[in-house]
Amino acid sequence: MPPVFRFAPSPNGHLHLGHAYSALLNFDAARQSGGRFLLRIENIDAARCRPEFETAACQDLAWLGISWEKPVRRQSEHLGDYRAAVEKLAAMGLIYPAFESRAEIAGRVARSEAHAPWPRDPDGTPLYPGAATSLSPDERTRLLEAGAPYALRLDMAAACARAGKLSWTEHGKGPDGETGVVAARPDAWGDVVLARKETPTSYHLSVVIDDALQGVTEVVRGADLFWSTSVHRLLQHLLDLPQPAYRHHRLVLDPDGRKLSKSSGATGIRELRAQGATPADIRRLVVLP
Repeated sequence: MPPVFRFAPSPNGHLHLGHAYSALLNFDAARQSGGRFLLRIENIDAARCRPEFETAACQDLAWLGISWEKPVRRQSEHLGDYRAAVEKLAAMGLIYPAFESRAEIAGRVARSEAHAPWPRDPDGTPLYPGAATSLSPDERTRLLEAGAPYALRLDMAAACARAGKLSWTEHGKGPDGETGVVAARPDAWGDVVLARKETPTSYHLSVVIDDALQGVTEVVRGADLFWSTSVHRLLQHLLDLPQPAYRHHRLVLDPDGRKLSKSSGATGIRELRAQGATPADIRRLVVLP
């Protein structure tokens, strides 16, 4: 079977040079290996994702000389796949609802940090304090029946105990030079959110479901997602999903050494096109042949 690569942008802004680098890496690797290249639209964030950004992304990719198989998978059209995964994990007793708002969690962490540092995940976000785990079944039922907002969190301790030791084979390089067989550390993320009342999935859950259903065999993505692979390996194990090969690549940084992002106004491919850049110019800017 030929290898299967994918590029999976979120249509919440215009693509920038970092996206171009990742998309071109995947497309080039697919061509050189005789493999397949897929485009996936990760649009579960209904508040920020817009159709015009999806259209613009497709135009930018086509201008770069990238082509992809049809049809394109849009996450918003496959929510049932994610609900089924959540139900499977719930049946295993590995998910619980947490009712605190983000502000309430932040307030509790801030109060605790007045006395001692609070543990944080690899992205620097404070770990969930775990207050919801102390709720009685009757209290959880009361809150759910009252229509309270909630997040469905993975009971990380129980999930890790069930899965045991996990690892993945890294063909790229992690933030600290990690390569080869890497020990997964999902517990470093705490009780991650897998779904919310208004959205039946999260990035962590949907990415492993999508990769499995699309037959993706090669995940080539930025080094900022390196340690997220720990959570993905755990979910793959729990849901009996295949494990793709992983290659995490360098990030394209701005002049101040920061990761490019849509929110920071990183120079977009469309802007560079309007200034007269060619696809070959984009390749030179991201240091690709």
